[in-house]
Amino acid sequence: MFRFNNRKASIRSRKLGRFRFCSLEHGASELSRRAEAASLKLMCGRFGASYRDIKIVWNLHGDFSFQTRYNIAPSQEVPVIIRQESRNEAKIMKWGLVPSWTPDPSMGNRMINARSETLLQKPSFKEAVSKRRCLIPANGFYEWRREGKRKVPMWIQLKSRQPFAFPGLWDCWIDRDTGTPLYTFTIITTQANALVGPIHDRMPVIYDKDMGRQWLEQSFGNWDLELSLVLQPVPSERLEAYEVSTLVNSPENDSPECVRPLSQSRIAKEQLPLTYRR
Repeated sequence: MFRFNNRKASIRSRKLGRFRFCSLEHGASELSRRAEAASLKLMCGRFGASYRDIKIVWNLHGDFSFQTRYNIAPSQEVPVIIRQESRNEAKIMKWGLVPSWTPDPSMGNRMINARSETLLQKPSFKEAVSKRRCLIPANGFYEWRREGKRKVPMWIQLKSRQPFAFPGLWDCWIDRDTGTPLYTFTIITTQANALVGPIHDRMPVIYDKDMGRQWLEQSFGNWDLELSLVLQPVPSERLEAYEVSTLVNSPENDSPECVRPLSQSRIAKEQLPLTYRR
């Protein structure tokens, strides 16, 4: 979770009689730097998405196209799939859940992930589980493996190389002064499987087409039991992981180079371990 100290910014915003997400222009660059550092400590803190065949795979309504992203970071805006009026649609949302009831939208900085084990215990998530579930399209995600004092970036994807989706929750916060809506989301995480475990003890839940549509469209009865079943980690044999360039450390880098496997010479140049040991 993000743990930014926004107390001074929040006080100043209240004096101005407004609450706006990242509204202090002089602090925007500082928030970006903090987000970069914090996201390296989190799971899931970065991912990529091609949005290939997104309309067909998720049975979406409307006409649209989205650019391939290779290094999506917290506080950035991405397409999120929601279900409204009995149909699926893609809506642009900011990563970091801001509950509709909070007076301070900077709360979203601390809520990029939601632990599957406590979804029904926390006020921020309980209502959203029943009314505002969503899917976040992805092709893979990043995690940093600790090697001594270094953190080695790893790209994790399905062996099939097929796109998938993270289950998540969304909400809409309204600026009390302007009436402007802010749509935000969080990604649900679970305990790591055997592949991801040596890198991090948490991982995002991963859904294929069928599981994703159930998450969006199905009504759940026994919440505790059914959530425990649908929010399990994907089997490790379906995933693969490899080292990538430290370019991904900065959210400003968003190119195919971020997900490209490092060659032996490139690894030596960046002084990273030669192999990923499962």
